[in-house]
Amino acid sequence: MATRSKAYRAAAEKIDRDELYTPLQAVRLAKETSPTKYDATVEVAFRLGVDPRKADQMVRGTVNLPHGTGKTARVLVFANGEKAEQARAAGADIVGGDELIEKVAAGFTDFDSAVATPDLMGKVGRLGKVLGPRGLMPNPKTGTVTMDVAKAVEDIKGGKIEFRVDKHANLHFIIGKVSFDEKALVENYAAAIEEVLRLKPSSSKGRYIIKATLSTTMGPGIPLDQSKVSKLLEDDAA
Repeated sequence: MATRSKAYRAAAEKIDRDELYTPLQAVRLAKETSPTKYDATVEVAFRLGVDPRKADQMVRGTVNLPHGTGKTARVLVFANGEKAEQARAAGADIVGGDELIEKVAAGFTDFDSAVATPDLMGKVGRLGKVLGPRGLMPNPKTGTVTMDVAKAVEDIKGGKIEFRVDKHANLHFIIGKVSFDEKALVENYAAAIEEVLRLKPSSSKGRYIIKATLSTTMGPGIPLDQSKVSKLLEDDAA
């Protein structure tokens, strides 16, 4: 196992593993302890009380973060003709039809999100082995299979993120960058957790959010009080 950096160890020493931090406390601590010299990403991870093997307990959705992610997503659009032009005008980075489908089938995945028009999904659907494991497959439920490709591209570029529970019942999403102010990070977190809670499967029994952790790139995890879902900009310890 690789030895943790001195900066990581110093950051970890400031975190009480036996304490559950409010979102505001966690954000402050994350900004204070980020061990990288660059503007690190801030991420939240949930452990959910669901069984992802059951179709009716799959948690998947999208949310528009009010302050964006701090990163401009690279968007690929499978479209032809007028829809392709609309996608380009909206700011799509890569647009194409059959040739682009073949390129992706060959392993090209240098993009963050994919959108497709419904008429091409018969062909795009064959890309499941390439796009599926990376969470890049267009899906009507997340608004990425649509005739309104311009809106889809604009939403993604504006801070719309997708999330999907993995096979271990973990859910990860980005809420911004360390350079964001506390209010922006907490409000992004609030938007995300509100949507996650809204998507709770009716068949899921017991605790829904079992554990929550906030972290920065290369930084230690900060235990979050997952029960705190209102008045998130208040610091209970203040």
